[in-house]
Amino acid sequence: MKVFARLLALLVLLLAALPGHAAAPASPALPSPAPGRLTVYFLDVGQGDAALIVSPTGKTVLIDGGPPEASSRLAARLRELVKGPLDLVILTHPHLDHLGGLRAALKAVGAKRFMDPGFDHPSEAYRDLLDFVGNEVGQVMSPEPNPASPQTLLTVGLGEGVALTVLWPRVPQETFLADTRSDANANSIVTKLTYGKTAFLFTGDSEPPTEAVLLQKPVDLTATVLKVAHHGGKHSSTAAFLERVKPQAAVISCGVGNDYGHPSPEVLGRLKDVRARTFRTDQDGEVMAVSDGTTVTLRSAKGGAGAASLSGTQRAGSPVALGPIEPTPHGRAGRSVEKEPEPGTSRPRTPVEPTAPAATGGRYVSLKGSKVFHREDCSTLKRSKNERTVYSSRADALRERRPAEDCHP
Repeated sequence: MKVFARLLALLVLLLAALPGHAAAPASPALPSPAPGRLTVYFLDVGQGDAALIVSPTGKTVLIDGGPPEASSRLAARLRELVKGPLDLVILTHPHLDHLGGLRAALKAVGAKRFMDPGFDHPSEAYRDLLDFVGNEVGQVMSPEPNPASPQTLLTVGLGEGVALTVLWPRVPQETFLADTRSDANANSIVTKLTYGKTAFLFTGDSEPPTEAVLLQKPVDLTATVLKVAHHGGKHSSTAAFLERVKPQAAVISCGVGNDYGHPSPEVLGRLKDVRARTFRTDQDGEVMAVSDGTTVTLRSAKGGAGAASLSGTQRAGSPVALGPIEPTPHGRAGRSVEKEPEPGTSRPRTPVEPTAPAATGGRYVSLKGSKVFHREDCSTLKRSKNERTVYSSRADALRERRPAEDCHP
């Protein structure tokens, strides 16, 4: 009997050592959003990016959706954290490690608005996502500044003084960066989230040319917490940029043992030089940051990096833009800022202070399966391969569909 018991114990140990039979308990989930606080989750999606913002009033923004293999994990986590549809989903750029889980996320909890840079990209996965978004999300938008005040930055209010400001790109006021190491990365949506004296900077996979453009702008780049660009890759997070941002904490989203060697020793060294407390999802799991408008408290699921309590240094209520935002006169764009946007980059209006639609006198179009109709020249239609229904008059379209909020037909 004793021999049998020993053999059984040995078998249990052997099974625990096999993949999928880890003996160590799973990391405890971080708590739900704190009531009356700004909460940011840097979600653990492996080698990719995904961050969830929950404002004090419950407004929600998802920035990126990680790679396809993280789809089920992301969807399950969003169901735990989000009540009702997301108020806004932002795809920073059309690469698979940022868009791969978005379809599952949208199916899981839904979304009211979707934003992406509008950068034309041949990825089939990106095109399929746009078709899905066109049918499932009520409003598709770009980070285009308000045409009525093109020298300002686009800002989305999230209630209780929380604001999300888009710093880049600024098409059509400025053309997309071109001839860079990776144009899709260089034109990532870069946003700054502010609440009282605290701030978060989200950088997508932005590149040195992106950082160079931002450094030329009269913009306050300082942030309490920095989401490090490109998973800590060496081609981003230049010393000059980090000196302007002055992050007290930096979060790197990357996968365990990834093939790219992220994060790079160079970036880790530069973050150390600016004395940023660094959290890594490959080592620390999901990271949660909670702000009361004065202090940001960070903790991680695995607890390896410990916790951090950081005092915000922003001037409460001060604008992100420190002056009029003029087009960058030069840089690596390789083209004059006065040129017309490239074909395919025309985008819907933003929902911030929308202007009244011009009378087109043209036809109106609805995509197959969609509950809304668009103007014939709407960019949402140009980006979708779905079958469509064409109406000769607005009255005909209204009998079967409601007007889309992106182009205000």
